[in-house]
Amino acid sequence: MKRLCVIPGDGIGQEVVPSAVRVLLKLLPGLDVVEAEAGWDCFLRCGQAVPEATLQRMRECGAGLFGAVSSPAQRVEGYRSAILTLRQQLQLNVNVRPVRSWPQLSPRADVDLLILRENSEGLYIGREHMESADVAVAQRLISRQASEHIAARAAEVARLRSSGRITLVHKANVLPLTCGLFRDSCRRVLAEAGLDSIVDERLVDVAALQLVERPQDFDLLVTTNLFGDILSDLASHWSGGLGMAPSLNWGQGIALAEPVHGSAPDIAGSGKANPLAAVLSAALLLRYHWQYGEQADRLERSVEGLLTEVTVTQLEGETTRVVEQELLSRL
Repeated sequence: MKRLCVIPGDGIGQEVVPSAVRVLLKLLPGLDVVEAEAGWDCFLRCGQAVPEATLQRMRECGAGLFGAVSSPAQRVEGYRSAILTLRQQLQLNVNVRPVRSWPQLSPRADVDLLILRENSEGLYIGREHMESADVAVAQRLISRQASEHIAARAAEVARLRSSGRITLVHKANVLPLTCGLFRDSCRRVLAEAGLDSIVDERLVDVAALQLVERPQDFDLLVTTNLFGDILSDLASHWSGGLGMAPSLNWGQGIALAEPVHGSAPDIAGSGKANPLAAVLSAALLLRYHWQYGEQADRLERSVEGLLTEVTVTQLEGETTRVVEQELLSRL
C-alpha cells in the first residue's frame, strides 16, 4: 500500500491540497494518507517551520504533497523557508518542472519541455554573511556528487520521455570552476549512459532568450539550482503561468510533490484557488516516483479534457470545487 504525507502549508495550500488528494484517491483508493504541518503559520505557532515530526512522517511515507508557504519579506530570527528545509533535510536533490501547452491557457500549442533543476546546492545553501557593514557575501556550492546525481536522473527521464535532446544550461564562461564542474560531471554521466549524441549546451542567458523566442525547440533541460528556479518560472508562461505549474522534489526513495504557486493570502478561504497545479504535481508523483505511468496519463488527460470542454469563465467563482468535481467526473 502506498502512503502519502499531506502538508497543506499556508494560505491556499489549505484548499488546493485536500482537493488534489481527493482526486488522487479516485485513482488510488487504497492510498494511506497522513497529515503533517509546515510553513510560516506553523513557525508562528510552535517556533519551527518544519517540526521534526513532519520530517519523520515524510521519511516513513516516502512520498508527500506540499501546498504553499508564506515567508516574511525580512529576515526573522530562527526562521528558514519550510520548502528549502524539506528539500535539504530529506535530500530531495532533483526538482522536476514540466512545461507543456494546455488548451485555452497557453499562448502556443507546441510546447512540451521539462526542466531538471539541481535542488540542494548552489546559492540556496543559505551561507550568507556580512563581510563588512557595506558588503554582503553569499557562497555558491557545486559538488561532483550532486551534479552526477542529477545527470543520472536526466538519463532516466530522457528514456521515459523518449527525449531527442538534452540541454545542459550553465555559465561556465564566467564561472569556470563551479559551472565547469557541473557541466563536465553531467557530460561524463550522460556519455556513460550512451546519450552523448543528444547532449548540447546553452549559456543561461542564451537559454533564457531561446525559451522566450522558440520554446518548442527544447526537450529536456538540466541545470543548477538558481538558474533552474528562474528558467522554470520563465518557461511556465507557455503553460498558462505559475497557477498551472507543477513540480516534484525527487530524492532516493522519497519525493515531495509541490505546486509552484505561492500561498496567495489575498484569495485564501474564498474558494477561488485553482487546484490544477497541485493535481498535476500529484501526477508527477505518480509518474516518476511511484512509476504509475498509466494513472499519471489518466490524470493529465482529465486536466486536458477539462480545459478543452469547460471555459475559463465557467471556472470563476467556486474554482476549487468546480475544478475538483470536473476532474472526478472524468476519471
